Amino acid sequence: QVQLEESGGGLVQPGGSLRLSCAASGGTFSRYGMGWFRQAPGKEREFVAFIRWSGGTIYYADSVKGRFTISKDNAKNTVYLEMNSLKPEDTAVYYCAAKRNWDLGHYYDALDYDYWGQGTQVTVSS
Repeated sequence: QVQLEESGGGLVQPGGSLRLSCAASGGTFSRYGMGWFRQAPGKEREFVAFIRWSGGTIYYADSVKGRFTISKDNAKNTVYLEMNSLKPEDTAVYYCAAKRNWDLGHYYDALDYDYWGQGTQVTVSS
């Protein structure tokens, strides 16, 4: 059974940075796509970033483009989300997600993902 474990959330001031990590285990990830989503109180879960496990395909939501960077370390089975120039509106619970076939469905649709982590809180506030 695939398991995803996020870490790295916390409280940061506006303009600050955080790096989230998602450690994946229990599967063979060569065809997987990995996504980061977030959910703020009272709002729907929204897409943040996507990376194909094997290959260079990367997508970002417009709201984070130029500020966030998704990357991976195949040797550690870990996906990262580097977040810079953080804004109060980035405050949310951030979730790591995995889809078994990176090219099926839509990378931005949470319903197309098969596995989810428990989430990590990111709060941007002065």
